[in-house]
Amino acid sequence: MRLRPCIDIHNGQVKQIVGSSLRDMGDSATENFVSTQDAAFFARMYKEKGLHGGHIIVLNAADSPYYEASVNQALSALRETPGFLQVGGGITAENAWKFLDAGASHVVVTSYVFKDGRVNYDNLQKLLNEVGKEHLVLDLSCRKGVVVAGEGALSHDADKYYIVTDRWQKMTDVEVNMDTLDELSSYCDEFLVHAVDVEGKQSGIEAELATLLGSWAKLPITYAGGVHSFDDLKLLRECADGRLDVTVGSALEIFGGAMSIDEISEYCRVHE
Repeated sequence: MRLRPCIDIHNGQVKQIVGSSLRDMGDSATENFVSTQDAAFFARMYKEKGLHGGHIIVLNAADSPYYEASVNQALSALRETPGFLQVGGGITAENAWKFLDAGASHVVVTSYVFKDGRVNYDNLQKLLNEVGKEHLVLDLSCRKGVVVAGEGALSHDADKYYIVTDRWQKMTDVEVNMDTLDELSSYCDEFLVHAVDVEGKQSGIEAELATLLGSWAKLPITYAGGVHSFDDLKLLRECADGRLDVTVGSALEIFGGAMSIDEISEYCRVHE
């Protein structure tokens, strides 16, 4: 179990938000914390603390007026810490090397691969051919099934987890299960999984999701969402038998919360 730090960038600023509140229309989100420091500041901090393998996520859509400012923040952080951090948000086969050349160890991808409710294997293969398995992280951010009414409605089971795309706003019909993990593992180096319903809420982890992911564990998986105490870290470790890495965001003191990043890092080191 390792701590994988995060830098979330929205409207050109480092923020912690409630994930389920994010909307492309108006570039709005419920904010838990807005930093006066830039992304490069946090990247340097993580490097000084030896916390590699974290991720930078650009939370604006590519057509947002804020997208360029958010990407520039991400690029500056990558240039400060070459090979140390991953980056996601609007990644395609056409622009992936822009971020890798800037210093990203991996690109993190969701929406380019999961389109129109399913896996777009053409795009996935393009990305694989372009950057190689060793540079690719698939983001399987997910939530429990919901009923989607109207034309093109998807059929979901309320007891199962389904991948969500487009900055956690669109449900797909791709279930997160052993078969999906097995199938996609041949294309990537790691998985990143945000539990969308608890992301940014500091309301506790999704224990059922953690158990599911921990029972697979054939590639590194980073779990994100809901951690707000060391009891949550303990529960995550127990559910996944220590097989998941963890991201903590809004609960960190550096992002306005109560948990010390150094104490979390030490807890994870002891239980690695």
